[in-house]
Amino acid sequence: MNKLTRDDLYTLEKYAGIRPEFRARVIAHKKNRNVRIGPSAALYFEDRMTIQYQVQEMLRVERIFEAAGIHEELEAYNPLIPDGANWKATFMIEEPDVEKRRELLAGLIGIEDRVWVRVTGHDPVYAIADEDLERNTEEKTSAVHFLRFELAPGMVSELRAGAVLGLGIDHRNYRYQLEPVTDNVRDALLADLD
Repeated sequence: MNKLTRDDLYTLEKYAGIRPEFRARVIAHKKNRNVRIGPSAALYFEDRMTIQYQVQEMLRVERIFEAAGIHEELEAYNPLIPDGANWKATFMIEEPDVEKRRELLAGLIGIEDRVWVRVTGHDPVYAIADEDLERNTEEKTSAVHFLRFELAPGMVSELRAGAVLGLGIDHRNYRYQLEPVTDNVRDALLADLD
């Protein structure tokens, strides 16, 4: 996948004019890239469009228009774009009640390392988590993690030939799986692979 450059981004003025239409397109696009795993976890698979939206929104909110600031945002977000041999996802532990969320996060330390994808006939591929910085403490895990799933070439060709894609979590306090994932999600993720 091509990384984003300044040339791919809209100016603040241009973005203000197209934001409603662009936002609607991104929301529709994301519907095929989100997967719930059990009652409290979700994977949001990123791609060039979802990351462009994130960058555009950051530039808009922070009123960043100078080259150095734009470069910083691109440096921060470009690593979240898959490169054709992997999937990258934002992993979120979602619980609206503050006290329940605190308890949940305390019991799920290390969960980000127990998230997997699986192609039929292969062992699960566990996520490589939080390459940018450590997000756990001794008391709790973070509610947000950034994951990368590296697929072997054989897995990609088998997925293209119709193999089933599954995903799940096998943490001692949170075990759920979804096999197979829905066709719309599978098709969207296949489009990320070379």
